[in-house]
Amino acid sequence: MEKVEFTRSEKELIAKKIQLYFREELEQEIGGFDAQFLLDFFAEEIGALWYNQGVKDAQQVIEERTLGVVDALDELLQSTDIGR
Repeated sequence: MEKVEFTRSEKELIAKKIQLYFREELEQEIGGFDAQFLLDFFAEEIGALWYNQGVKDAQQVIEERTLGVVDALDELLQSTDIGR
């Protein structure tokens, strides 16, 4: 599987959100370079965990929907006198 990559504009937006978080929640100023460095660190260290959880969540939704389709198809079956 390929590594998940953000576009330059996505990275810039995320970095700005990191800077805003630091300013508002931690009352600290960090520069854009530091914010992007922090983003890269988290992406490298825990990004796969978040990605895997997203895949598991999607898998669960698909399984639930598939069971709903199977139940709906079972309801369409008609009774017959032939033992099958």
